[in-house]
Amino acid sequence: MPLQDFTDRARKVVRLADEQAQRFRHGYLGIEHVFLGLLIEGNGVAAHVLRTFDIDLPKMRMEVEKQIADVPEVVETDERPQTPEVKKMLVHAKEESRKFNHNYIGTEHLLLGMALETNSVIGRLLSNSGVTAERIRAEVLSVLGRGIGPP
Repeated sequence: MPLQDFTDRARKVVRLADEQAQRFRHGYLGIEHVFLGLLIEGNGVAAHVLRTFDIDLPKMRMEVEKQIADVPEVVETDERPQTPEVKKMLVHAKEESRKFNHNYIGTEHLLLGMALETNSVIGRLLSNSGVTAERIRAEVLSVLGRGIGPP
């Protein structure tokens, strides 16, 4: 995952995502790991946006962990390839960043990328929680207008 355009907080989310993949002994980096990283980081624009939708971050984290706990473990590896969903999510995140005229990818763009990847476990989880890309975009504009965010 190229991180040069990421904010410090978004880089931290990716590092936490990798730690979660390692913790679950998964041989890949999935969108669910990135979402866990976002929830664990808990202070970025994305976490703030989720809270405005009355999402209980610790409860959501437990739900995601429960869903991925049954994924078979693999032999430890230093490199975890990104799943196709993560690659698509990153493309969405970069596009969303451009739509906001931002020259960086922040946690809010990652969250939008997840919401737009509707065939993923996290995309469905967000949708089922009433968190759509449209609602996220509107709240991001509001949050950034209040001076909350990046990095």
